[in-house]
Amino acid sequence: MIQRVNSVPAFDIQQQYARIEAEVSASVLEVLANGRYIGGPIVTSFEQQFAAYHGVDECVACNSGTDALYLSLRALKIGQGDEVITTPFTFIATAEVISATGAKPVFVDIDTTTFNLDVTAIAAAITSKTKAIIPVHLFGQPVDMTGLMEIAQSHNLAVIEDCAQSTGAIWDGKKVGTIGQVGCFSFYPTKNLGACGDGGAIITNDPAIAVQLRILRDHGSKVKYIHEEIGVNSRLDAIQAAILRIKLPLLDTWNYQRQLLANNYSESLSQVPEIVIPQELPGGVGVWNQYTIRVSGDIRNGASAKYRDWVRERMQEQGVSSMVYYPRPLHLQPVYQNLGYAVGQFPGAERVSHEVISLPMFPELTQEQQAQVISTLKDCLAYTA
Repeated sequence: MIQRVNSVPAFDIQQQYARIEAEVSASVLEVLANGRYIGGPIVTSFEQQFAAYHGVDECVACNSGTDALYLSLRALKIGQGDEVITTPFTFIATAEVISATGAKPVFVDIDTTTFNLDVTAIAAAITSKTKAIIPVHLFGQPVDMTGLMEIAQSHNLAVIEDCAQSTGAIWDGKKVGTIGQVGCFSFYPTKNLGACGDGGAIITNDPAIAVQLRILRDHGSKVKYIHEEIGVNSRLDAIQAAILRIKLPLLDTWNYQRQLLANNYSESLSQVPEIVIPQELPGGVGVWNQYTIRVSGDIRNGASAKYRDWVRERMQEQGVSSMVYYPRPLHLQPVYQNLGYAVGQFPGAERVSHEVISLPMFPELTQEQQAQVISTLKDCLAYTA
């Protein structure tokens, strides 16, 4: 019999803060005292630290992961009339930024075992207007970047890696974000490396791209009050940079703890017939921003709710929280009906959107809490059998 604890949240950022509270407080107070709230040496120091962590030459910090993607598209001169290939199974920011530049998002279905872009389907979506691919390393699992880069290079396409959920993940010995022309990161508080507010960054080994990114993030200006083009205001504030400087040296430890938790989930759930556990590709090392399973089946006893939602509700009644990323794929979103996609066009993305449940996942999740999650999930599934 599993001993029930009070409740298990889907994520818990308070515990992480409690463990580094003294360092964070001292660093934030230092920023408040020195008055350098925008830019300055602390932001520059974090950019250098983040670049060194990835083994790249350049890091340009910005306001959010969304802005990181948008600025990267702009820096690569992608805009009106261009097409950018990406996945329909991701947060809308990935496609939204394509539209914001005037370009057109072109969706390609996913591999239902990894939730990532089906690399084998990319070539068929390339046209004379295609200028770039945005692979999303979803839930912390790297895309098959070997296959993707072969396609991109053979068609002279830029690759913008969306690493919002995957800081520290590895593909073929290289950290994600270092394989394409640019890598884009989010420091939203629930990410593997999270700030205490919004934040983002772009990494690259191309100094010309880095120069252009810095101009665009600061109102299109290289020299104060001299504006070379239309830019935006997208700067990482010094308080967030100060916090991220403290957290970055701890990231690999936190990611390892996530990996241990993911291994235990997989071992404990692999034989449950109603569950499909997430798969890692050979050559990839994931960092498990989410541990996302698929559940499938029919509700018994005349219940009308979808099976997935019914299971989540029963788990919540037992004190176990979960999340759904994402309940409707992008090609079926109201805002993208003008693109002409239809129900059934991307069956992989559509199917998993009805089946996914992200179980509690954060480095501080205890063995007792994880045991409660697993037991509760199994109990709920057994009840419907």
